[in-house]
Amino acid sequence: MLQRLLAEKREAILKRWLDLALDVYPADTRNFLRSPKNQFTNPVGHTITEGLVSLYSQLMEEDEQLGAAHAVDRLVRVRAVQDMAASQALGFIPALKTILRDELREHLKEDPEALRTLEDKIDRLTLLAFDIYCGCRERLYQIRVEEIRTRTERLLKMANLVFDWSGEEGQETAQEPQGQ
Repeated sequence: MLQRLLAEKREAILKRWLDLALDVYPADTRNFLRSPKNQFTNPVGHTITEGLVSLYSQLMEEDEQLGAAHAVDRLVRVRAVQDMAASQALGFIPALKTILRDELREHLKEDPEALRTLEDKIDRLTLLAFDIYCGCRERLYQIRVEEIRTRTERLLKMANLVFDWSGEEGQETAQEPQGQ
């Protein structure tokens, strides 16, 4: 019964969910992301829209974990590289529970256990999204640290301030700064 209602209300729920997911962006950006979702002219809008559609479809399945994990991964990777807090980047996932309660209010009175099961799925997806988000952010920071290290090393070499510690065992050789 709940699956049938989710299918019937799919478009309304997805529209509200997309609006909620895009609310973290400035108005101009939101308008652009809502424009036609061509993967080449609007890759972020396309990814968010397709990710939400895929995630919603996976939530309606009995065993959503594998397909949902892929959909969450695509959505979170886009959000992880953007300059926003984790709560802004991931808040749209648990917010689906509020949308579902609003859209399925009448059915909830008849079968509250079905919604509880669906909300448990959403909670698991939220935790999965947080794990993916943290992994992506960690990788971004590693890339930044490596870039800073490479730049610093390059600058030191250009200034002839590099020490070469690759001499024989126990022997250190140092290059002295030239031209001082």
